[in-house]
Amino acid sequence: MEKIQGNMKSCLQPMAKILVSCRGIDGKNNALAVGYCGNCSYDPPMVMVGIVPSRYSYHIIKETGVFVVNLVTKEQKELFDYLGSHSGRDEDKFSNFNVKVEEGIKVNAPLLADCPVNIECKVVDSIMTGSHEMFIGKIEYVHTNKEIVDDKGNIDFSAINIL
Repeated sequence: MEKIQGNMKSCLQPMAKILVSCRGIDGKNNALAVGYCGNCSYDPPMVMVGIVPSRYSYHIIKETGVFVVNLVTKEQKELFDYLGSHSGRDEDKFSNFNVKVEEGIKVNAPLLADCPVNIECKVVDSIMTGSHEMFIGKIEYVHTNKEIVDDKGNIDFSAINIL
């Protein structure tokens, strides 16, 4: 089979699309769509999310040191597209789209209530990697819909229609 050069920006697609939610020190909730994310440690459990410094949420996370990773289903594509294409600098996205939130247990950041998995994180490190700053978040608490978890707490990702 003949090989040609592929697009470097998309060579690891598809990746799960997530929404990262946060709360400013002023109490204002915000969320943004993130394409660069993944596990980066199992012991202790940590994830990383890549955010462009020009994004409104970037400054909130730098200031507060916390965020929530929210897994999004295909049925929530409209929510994902809206939160990913509007800036919290210009509007209250949560009010405008009627986003349901719940409070975190370990971090002062909102959970997107309709998402099947919400992962509360505290920033333990970050690194600039060119266009994005990769925030390393230690997982403090994982919220999951009851019907997608086995009796040992393992999430059945095949039961989630992930976007």
